[in-house]
Formats: sequence, C-alpha cells, structure tokens
Amino acid sequence: MTLFDQIIILIKKEMLLEWRSKYALNGILLYVVSTVFVCYLSFKQVSPLVWNVLFWIIMLFASVNAIAKSFVQESKARQLYYYSIVSPQAIILSKIIYNVLLMLALSLTALLFYSLVFSNPVGDPLYYFLAVIAGSISFASVFTMISGIASKAGNSGTLMAVLSFPVIIPLLIVLIKFSKNAMDGLDRSVSTDEGLLLIAVNVIVVTASVVLFPYLWKD
Repeated sequence: MTLFDQIIILIKKEMLLEWRSKYALNGILLYVVSTVFVCYLSFKQVSPLVWNVLFWIIMLFASVNAIAKSFVQESKARQLYYYSIVSPQAIILSKIIYNVLLMLALSLTALLFYSLVFSNPVGDPLYYFLAVIAGSISFASVFTMISGIASKAGNSGTLMAVLSFPVIIPLLIVLIKFSKNAMDGLDRSVSTDEGLLLIAVNVIVVTASVVLFPYLWKD
C-alpha cells in the first residue's frame, strides 16, 4: 500500500476505536462544558481580554487531556503489529490528522457553548474562527509529537508536561495575540506576522515528526 492508503486506514481505525468507546470524547466534552459553566458561575461577566485568555486556557487543558492518550493507549503488542505492516511516517501522520480533526470538533463545540454562556465580544467573528482553527491544528501537531516521545518513557504524563512547556507557552502567546486582534476588529493585515508564525510552527513540527519519529519508533 502507498503511504496515503496507510494513513487513511489508520485514521479510520482511530475513528472506529473512538466510536466504540466514546468515553474519552464524552469525558473531554464534559470537562469543557463543566469548566465553562464553573467559570460563568465564578465571574458572571468578564472583559473581552479575560474572555479571550480564559477561552485559550480552557482549550489548552482540554487538548492535553484529548491528545495525551494518543500513544499511551497503544499496547506494546499492538505497536509491534503496526511496526510490521505500516511505515512509521503513516503512524505519526495519521495520529496528527486524527487529533487535528478531534481538536477542531472540540474547539468549535467549546467556542459555541462558551459564546452562549458568556456574551460574545468578538469584533471579527470570521477571523476569530480562523484563529480557533489555527490553534486547534497547532495544539494537535505539537501534543501529538510530544505524546509520541513521552510514550517511550515510564512516567509519560510528567514527561509530556515537561517537554511541552517550552513549546506550547510561546505558541499560546501568539494565539492569544492573534485572536485578540480579531476580537478588537482590527485590520486583518495587522495579524499577518502571527498567522505566518503559526503556519511556520506547524510546518516545522510536522516535518520534525515525520523525520524523527522513525528513529523513535525503532526503539
């Protein structure tokens, strides 16, 4: 099979496993909904700046819970089976694509519920929607790569937190600034640098994953 065929089959496998269990996705949705509701009970009204920052903090922790299990849930026997039938590039790319789809669904659901609970102060909704999509892709690609590295260690949860901190904090700052410009309704050209930086980060992370994961997979 070609690399593309392997990726499609692996993505279908991930969706099938998720559909059979459902508890992981339902648990993440419950986390997002309950967190937003608790924030509403605590703050009632927030400024646009706090509204934006609070949303990205919620999405950050939701993405960690959603993606941390990407490789940890795979048993050694299953990984050995994958190693014998598909390429490591197909494994990592399928994981990234599936987690991107999962994060897009989660982020859009969270944004809808968040906007219903709190009044939506976004000045440019379309551009903010684009920022949410960019953030979902960035979180998925970064955490998938780090999850693959952390899965080879004994205490993968702690290692994932340590490895992701230097990468995700600068990314989160760029996302907050990018979405803040959309909230203020500024001209879209103002956010060009942030948009290009997000694209560059995603390209670098995906490229590094494809190049380095085969060496990690042989371990």
